[in-house]
Amino acid sequence: MITKGRLCATAAVSAMTLATLAGPPAAMADTNPPAGVPPTISADALPTWQINGVVWSQVVVNNIVYVTGSFTKARPPGVAPGGTGEVTALNIFAYDIRTGNRVSGFHHSLNAQGRAITATPDGSKIFIGGDFTSVDGIARGHLAGFSTATFALDPTVKPTVSNVVRTLTASNSTLFVGGGYGSVNGVARNSLSAVSVSTGSLLGWKPKVDNGTVWSMVLAPGGTRVIVGGSFTTLNTGTTLDNGYGRSAYGMGSLDATTGSSQPWAATQRIRDATSTGAITSLRTDGQRIYGSGYAYGTGSSFEGTFAAEPSTGNITVVNDCHGDTYDVLPLGQVLYSVSHAHDCRWVRSFPDTSPRVRWQRALAQTTTPTTTNIGPDSYGWNYNGLPASAVLHWFPQFRAGSYTGQSQAAWSLAGNTSYVSFGGEFPGLNGINQQGLTRMAVRSVATNKRGPTYATLPVRAIPATTATRTGSGTIKVSFGTAWDYDNNRLTYQVLRNGNTTTPVYTTTANTNFWTLPTLSFTNSGLPPGSSNTYQVRITDPFGNTLLSPVSNKVTA
Repeated sequence: MITKGRLCATAAVSAMTLATLAGPPAAMADTNPPAGVPPTISADALPTWQINGVVWSQVVVNNIVYVTGSFTKARPPGVAPGGTGEVTALNIFAYDIRTGNRVSGFHHSLNAQGRAITATPDGSKIFIGGDFTSVDGIARGHLAGFSTATFALDPTVKPTVSNVVRTLTASNSTLFVGGGYGSVNGVARNSLSAVSVSTGSLLGWKPKVDNGTVWSMVLAPGGTRVIVGGSFTTLNTGTTLDNGYGRSAYGMGSLDATTGSSQPWAATQRIRDATSTGAITSLRTDGQRIYGSGYAYGTGSSFEGTFAAEPSTGNITVVNDCHGDTYDVLPLGQVLYSVSHAHDCRWVRSFPDTSPRVRWQRALAQTTTPTTTNIGPDSYGWNYNGLPASAVLHWFPQFRAGSYTGQSQAAWSLAGNTSYVSFGGEFPGLNGINQQGLTRMAVRSVATNKRGPTYATLPVRAIPATTATRTGSGTIKVSFGTAWDYDNNRLTYQVLRNGNTTTPVYTTTANTNFWTLPTLSFTNSGLPPGSSNTYQVRITDPFGNTLLSPVSNKVTA
């Protein structure tokens, strides 16, 4: 289980310094972006069944989300724990990503938590790994498979792994198994192994993890390499599989999918998370690049954020030095989604830290390709200066931290398809509603698009006043504060006079976010002498969601 990330407060930075660090603003995409900028999913949390613990891992096959973690119950959306419709769900569950409804035909139980879940590329089978030693009362040594056609437990794939399975990846013929263990079926295997998808028999693939644990793995495009990540510092040293590359596998490495021999992986020259102070927490692919995330908490590790690399060489294409441990990534089209507790992304020209630290952005969207560069060295002394970075896109759902794991985190895992993203974790709610452990969001065409402008920020600020000031004969200056929106950067501001909601006296637009909220103003001229006037501002997003400002003081022209 990951430890909570770096919580020490950094030194306060003046507004002038922040402006200097921020540099030119990156493209701020949202659900309605300008031409040439990729749209994000909506920040709307759609009705979804919930669980009462934590979801560690998910996979989507044919619109069904299979989830595993540590939980005992599942219940419909909007229902409190113990309420109407709650069912038993022991550490494994499935729901339809299109509707959020439970898939009742998939009903199994694990006698301990699941840590990892994956599917074969053809979607015919899913596999789970974890702490469990039985499924539905039937012995399974930390690893089990299921048919997606019948939902039945696979009777043939039942190897016995000696300890916890933490990560899985598969081809249609081979299941690769990572974690922290010493044998499979009584045969020595050092935290990495492979079994047959069809028979479950142990295969000859046996790279050597010299120390630490394997947290993440992905089969690279083309299927010839397995990229592995975790807390280990070397791979295959002292064996014929080293090839001279295993000694540099600090937290990450590339392995031949047939022989297990170490292959070049240049990313570890700059991204270094390993030992007890860090790890590479997630690895994914979109068929073109490898994407990953990491955490750091002490000397020996020096990266928090997301990255992308070429699958054959490990050459970095994007590295995003954004402080706050990152737990999972999901590339969809041109957008890379991640879940974390990000709190300081100045170093990729986005939102700054707060002092004291009260703001944590627990889900982010970034471009998959570089749009800017890193600034460095950062406040921890890490230096990625000049390396290519992504744009942080304007998509900021507000997850609440949970208490189930004792680590005060929110979302831990991601899964999705071209229309929906599923979030799993320990969060008790998001966007001001109660919704525990699971939720989903969707692209604009199928979302409700109801997240509107808000004044709410952390640190908390007072709702900005609308003020009117006489500046001359027949003229009044109106000043008003701006708002921001979870998934739309550009908002429209209409100034209304004397309660007239049909004919605004002034209309403008402004780009805002939760850390950049300027005051706007305009001068209303040509007013009849002696007339009394009050003003209010109507703030609207591209979907018609509206926020009204306070009414101004009364002023006589």
